[in-house]
Order: sequence, then C-alpha cells, then structure tokens
Amino acid sequence: MRRNLVISGAEALTYEIRQIVGIAKQIQALGVSIIWENIGDPVQKGEEIAPWMKDIIRDLAMENRSWAYTASQGDEETRRFLADRVNERGGSQVTHDDIYFFNGLGDAIGKIFGFMRREARVLGPSPAYSTLSSAEAAHSGYEHLTYNLDPNKEWMPDLEDIECKVKYNDSIAGILLINPDNPTGAVYSKETIAKIVQICEKYDTMLICDETYAHVNYSGEGSIHLSEVIGDKVCGLALRSISKEYPWPGARCGWIEVFNRKKDPIFERYIKTLLDAKMLEVCSTTLPQLSIPKVYSHPNFLPHLRRRNEKFKERAVLATSLLTGIPGVKVVQPKGAFYITVLFEEGALDLNQTLPIKNPEIFETIKPLLSKAALDRRFVLYLLASTGICVVPLSSFCCDLNGFRVTLLETDPNKFHQIFLTLKNSLQEYLGHAPRTL
Repeated sequence: MRRNLVISGAEALTYEIRQIVGIAKQIQALGVSIIWENIGDPVQKGEEIAPWMKDIIRDLAMENRSWAYTASQGDEETRRFLADRVNERGGSQVTHDDIYFFNGLGDAIGKIFGFMRREARVLGPSPAYSTLSSAEAAHSGYEHLTYNLDPNKEWMPDLEDIECKVKYNDSIAGILLINPDNPTGAVYSKETIAKIVQICEKYDTMLICDETYAHVNYSGEGSIHLSEVIGDKVCGLALRSISKEYPWPGARCGWIEVFNRKKDPIFERYIKTLLDAKMLEVCSTTLPQLSIPKVYSHPNFLPHLRRRNEKFKERAVLATSLLTGIPGVKVVQPKGAFYITVLFEEGALDLNQTLPIKNPEIFETIKPLLSKAALDRRFVLYLLASTGICVVPLSSFCCDLNGFRVTLLETDPNKFHQIFLTLKNSLQEYLGHAPRTL
C-alpha cells in the first residue's frame, strides 16, 4: 500500500478467550471432546432461560416497534426506567440523558477508548479483562497501564500501587475497576471503592466501573454500584449489561451510566463526543432495550437472581475445595461473576512439565506452540490436548502472574464435579505431586 493503514496499537488487539478456540477446534477434529471453559456464556453451557422471560421477549417481538429504529441514545422509556432505579439507590443522581445504550459493552468500550484523546491513559487492574485492556492499549499505542490485584488479599486492589502510579504519571486521566471482577471473581466493598473515589478526587481523574456482573454477586453483602459511592465531585462511568444476568449475551445490549458530567467541561465535552458518535450509527438494537423495564420489574426477577447466585456460590465453594491444597497452586474462592482463577505460585512451573497425550497427532498440533508459550499457556495447551478442557491462561489477562481462568457455568452437577476433579488430578500430575487417577 502507498500508505500504512495499520494503527500503532494494532498488536494490542488480542483476545485469548476466543483465540484459543482455534487450537481447540483442531484438537476436536482429531477426536477429542472439548469442554469449553474459556468463555462466560451461560447459555452455551446449558443454562435454561426462564419461561416468563421468554414470554416477555416473544410478546415484544410481536410488536411492530421492536422492529424499528429507536433513539440514538437508546429507548427513552427504558432510559427513564433505569435512571429511576439508579436514583432509588441514593448517592449520585442521574437523568435519562445520562444513560447511553450500545450494541453490547464491547461496542461501548470501543467507543469509550476510541474517542478518547490518545495521550489520555486509563489505569486498569491486573489481571485485566482482555476487551478493556486491549482497547485501552490500542487507543494509546502503548502497553496497557495496570495496578495490581493482590491474590494474598482476596484479589483486592493495591491502593498504594494505584495512588503511586496516578501521582507520578500525569497522563493517567482515569482509573478502571471491574466489580465483581473478571477474571478473579473478587467483589469490592463499599469502603474499597470509596478509597478509589478519593484517589480520583485528589488527582482529578475520572472513574470507570465495569458492572457487567453487578447482579452476579454471592458475597453475602449485596451488590454495590458506583452510583452509591462516587458522590458529587468525581466524574464517572458505570458500564452495565443484560448479557450475564438475564442471561442474554447474544442480545448485544449494554449501556453506560454517566455521573457528574457537568462537574468538568472537558468530561462533559468527552461525553458529548460519545453521543455524537452514537448519532452517526443511528441506534443500538431495539428489542433488548424494550425488554429491560418488563424483565427488571417482573415479580420473578429478584428470585431469579437469588437462585442463580445460590448456584454459583455452591459451585464456587466446591471448585475451591477441590483445588485447594495442591502444592504450588493458590486458589481464592470467588464471590461474584462466574469464574475462578487458579494461580501457580512462583517457581512452580518449568519447561520440563508435561501431561500424557495419547494421540501423537494431537501432540504435533500443540508442539509448534509450546516453544514460545508462557509457562502457564504451556500448561493450558497440555491440559487441552490431554483432557479436552479448554481454559484461558492468566498471562493473557495483561498479567505477570501464571495461572488460568475456568468458568463456574457447567449446569450438570456430575459434569461440574468431574471437570474440577480432572483439573485437580491434572494439576497434581503436571506439578509432579501425585499419580494421575481419573
């Protein structure tokens, strides 16, 4: 080409959660049954959609308005409904004009970073959710800036690390947190979020909180939303979605809640830019938006959330109990979202560890990938080739730690138990601590 078309941050656009599927498909073609534990799709893993929810969607599909454009910012009735729910919590107050709909949070994240000045950086957690870390890195053309989540303190944010990095790097214009967290399953207390708000106020930065899993919370302390903590001085965004709580990931329906937009003229102009960008694409999908007031206000919705959270808690407890006590492995019981992160302790992994692979063709499939793979990705590749379990290496979550993320989504209790028993046995054998007994 006469001109280079490639943006400087193109290398940052990686998504191992999906990319590992290609390798798994090759192994599947060689006769291995794959157990897909790489992606957070409850429907794919067998969760049945509640009949009353299906009735709502069916009835809406019969209405002509569901087939039409809606307002660029989102359906006004739905935005008013959501604004009322935010305001009922207390804390920061919003209007319907502070809520913008997108075609899923992936679309929202793309615009949040895509229309941000390149020199403005957002400090995010490590481990990091790939969509957020990749988008921030791609927009800046540099590696994603991160603060540490501490596995020795239940994956809580290192507040000293956050403040130090914000204080000494004036390019940082915002702090990002994910609550409940993906991939660790950590749930942040009101006090922890309040301390991050204080840092934002002290250094005049905005705060972005990904609340995708806000209602997938089995911590026992209930959901804490950014609106309840942010106050009236810090500019902020909460990112919300129906994909994990209906669940309806295929709807691609997410929205942002904007707080204190008029407190800073730069932030207000930035938010206007997001709306201007929305105008160019006309609107986001209509039918999922129309369903929100009906689903959220249905008498079965809160019991639906409670039942799901009880199931996820049971699975989290069982998974943690099976994986705890393996030398060289650390597991923190998740309290939200539907993942558990398994951490390898420093020095536990080396280049000589393997798992048995019966089919030589399967070994030849992963062999070219092993030489340049991070230590935890080597384990993930051997696990996939040996057992068919497809998980995601922790090093792919913008992280220097070794480990992997596995879901808590299997709905069949016997299969769930078998998956984690197989993981336990594979970990023990890979680390050289016990014979493999499957």
